[in-house]
Amino acid sequence: MDSGATSSAAEVDQILTTFESSLLAIKWRIKHSSKLRLQTDILALWTEMRPVIMVDYGGKMPELQERLCAFLHHIQQQSSAFQHLRVMVIEEMIYLINVKALAEFVQSGINLERQTVFVDIEQEVPKIIPPADNSLASVQLRALQKLFSEIFPVKTVMLELSHYNTTDPKTNESFTSGTSHSSSVIDLTEGVQETQVTIPTLNGWLLGYPVVYFFSKDHIQDAIYNLSAKSLNIFQILVSRSGTSTRGACQELLSFTVPYDLSIEGNDEPWAREFLDDVKVRWGKCKHVWTSLRLEYRNLYELEFFLFLNFGINTSC
Repeated sequence: MDSGATSSAAEVDQILTTFESSLLAIKWRIKHSSKLRLQTDILALWTEMRPVIMVDYGGKMPELQERLCAFLHHIQQQSSAFQHLRVMVIEEMIYLINVKALAEFVQSGINLERQTVFVDIEQEVPKIIPPADNSLASVQLRALQKLFSEIFPVKTVMLELSHYNTTDPKTNESFTSGTSHSSSVIDLTEGVQETQVTIPTLNGWLLGYPVVYFFSKDHIQDAIYNLSAKSLNIFQILVSRSGTSTRGACQELLSFTVPYDLSIEGNDEPWAREFLDDVKVRWGKCKHVWTSLRLEYRNLYELEFFLFLNFGINTSC
């Protein structure tokens, strides 16, 4: 192994050492499987492979929120590598976000650099919604983009993070511009409710899925029935992480589902190729952390259908 690779592996090991010490410091007795997921999610945020992750493990609200806030506070005191991370809450959902990556993600959507495929599941036969400015899906997407761009404007976020770099991470006296970022928790419940977007649609977009299920609040039961009656394909981004203890191990970075009839070609679907290309661009900037990456898919049987609340499944490799 060359000196550069050795240095990179050491950097990852140091990040994970800080991760472990912070868990011990706040006495968070988290299950081993949940700790592995949190490790992967923290690294995904740190490397900007993902701007947002939803924490649906490690406990229940409101205790989970308290644990995450305490963990994040401690880990940021120990290392400036985590300065971009924040806790965000929307209704009963809790997320960890990288404010820089999220601001850039939202702006790229506004600039049409990133396309989202919406699937209408209000009807008995799910179908892709044609991209049209006057469609309800497009209107709600623009409402979400407007909300998040106002909360996380790129220039302001970068300025605040630059100010953070000039402060002692142990004092954490940054973010003095008066924005909501300085709070221990960013609560966007009220703003999201005003957009009329359902939580599953919000999560699909916010978590960076290329295909997002869409339905209105008046058709929730129809959507549940229509999707549960259909065969689905689950797509997974799988990665291997550098580091002395986990080198070569396969981990799930993210996963999402698509109705079988709309994803017959699997990885060769146009949206799948575009999505993988986008992920590979981000991967190219952090291959010292993630040594391999691939997109896989398989059929999701009806007995495995338990994903409706968040449209995301985490499985072991």
